[in-house]
Amino acid sequence: MKKIFFLSTISAVFIMASCKKDLNQVPISVPASATFYKTPSDFLQASNAVYADLHNYPVRLSNLSEIRSDNIYGVSVTVRDWDPVNDFSPSLAANAYVTEAWGTDFNGIFRANTLLDQITKNGSNIGSATLATRLQAEARFLRAFYYFDLVKYFGQVPVIDHPLTVQEANTTGRSSVADVYKQIIADLQFAIGNLPTTYSAGDTGRATKFAAEALLAQVYMARSGPDYGIEGPGLGVNEWNLALPLLQDIISSGQFAFNPSYPNVFSYTNQSPTVNKEAVFDIMYTSGISGTSDLYGASFPWTLAPNTYFLSIGDNKSNGSLEIIPVSNDLATSYDAADVRKAFSVYTAGYTNAGTTEIRPFFKKWLDITKIPVASRFDWGINFIAIRYTDILMLKAECILHGAAGSQSDVDAIVNQVRTRAGLPSVTGVTLAQLFDERRKEFANEGSRWFDLQRSGNLLTIMNAWIAKEDAQKAIKPVIANYIIYPVPQTQLDATPGLYAQNPGY
Repeated sequence: MKKIFFLSTISAVFIMASCKKDLNQVPISVPASATFYKTPSDFLQASNAVYADLHNYPVRLSNLSEIRSDNIYGVSVTVRDWDPVNDFSPSLAANAYVTEAWGTDFNGIFRANTLLDQITKNGSNIGSATLATRLQAEARFLRAFYYFDLVKYFGQVPVIDHPLTVQEANTTGRSSVADVYKQIIADLQFAIGNLPTTYSAGDTGRATKFAAEALLAQVYMARSGPDYGIEGPGLGVNEWNLALPLLQDIISSGQFAFNPSYPNVFSYTNQSPTVNKEAVFDIMYTSGISGTSDLYGASFPWTLAPNTYFLSIGDNKSNGSLEIIPVSNDLATSYDAADVRKAFSVYTAGYTNAGTTEIRPFFKKWLDITKIPVASRFDWGINFIAIRYTDILMLKAECILHGAAGSQSDVDAIVNQVRTRAGLPSVTGVTLAQLFDERRKEFANEGSRWFDLQRSGNLLTIMNAWIAKEDAQKAIKPVIANYIIYPVPQTQLDATPGLYAQNPGY
């Protein structure tokens, strides 16, 4: 089945837009815009360019959520970029992962704003009011997606809803978290009202109404988490009852289904959203496109797997991280013996490379060694399920446990469906703590753990207890509330000195 190429090569107007990935960038020039937005195809290519900044999203989840959490004990022999993330260093402002998150998300917002601006100015060139409205809704969904990513990582960020002039860029400060959420919610409400529920084959992978509903439910739930006394993603507003109807609409649609096989959810032969009913929203990748493999393929399958493992099986294309980034003992030993999710998600067999044996476990959920790309380690051919149907079900259970409509039996039924697929016995009287424990194992290596800890209200307690138990090298600093979010990147502080204040604690 054909799917849209979000990373297609388009005109130089978007090449220019991607060259600077910070807020302080000159908007698209008038001549370039005037010569580009002439046909429906131009607007569709511009829409694809907004999707393109999703490309590194799953890698970012590995670097800034999994590695930050109790799922990973990533102390290296040589200090790597992930070490200060894992050990809660206060000196993270210049870290490459932190800089990438801010820059790429704002680049996506810049592209979305440019497209929305051009639809307003030149939308008659699209030729179809229906298509113009859909493209607006897609752009606003993606702008909300990027802003939600930013607010979870950084708290306060600038709210920008149009292409900025240089003067505006140099004077636009950070907005309150509440104002960032106001923009996100408005965008998603527009998207829900104007996105289709399905697409034809040629547009597989575009955002649907259900993807927007799922994202808005996550926004309400993140806002409902505790604020920890910081300007972070939690506002303690108790909006569980607003999230639940959105989740229920997705469930009631009949468009998605719980896959009875856990490995099959992540199978390379189960990629199409029309086949993989677990996929509410996919980030799409395509391997093997001549001359452009690094642009279209994925690299997230090996982000948390070591290069030495690939060398041990005879692959020498430098797949894998520079050193092993081990799964924590705490997570590895938390699985029941019969839990199929451990065998599928965590490599525990050990391996030998160049005479050195490594026995520490690492994540392998996305790896299929029969699918190692021929041309490039950046060309893995598997999609990333950014919003999974199982998550919709478990988020519903979480809302019910927080007092939204529903019963304990509803919660137990959802959790037992997940446990049965994992090969585990049923339980009754599931608590929030048990639900989060089940989520930890279900979504390991999918980037949700740090955000689950934020929302649980127990992040500081859980992380500091984990450090006391896990950190044999005494490398990890005590976790304080300020470290729930990341620092403003140093590049941003330097671009216009005095415009932004650094987040407390950094």
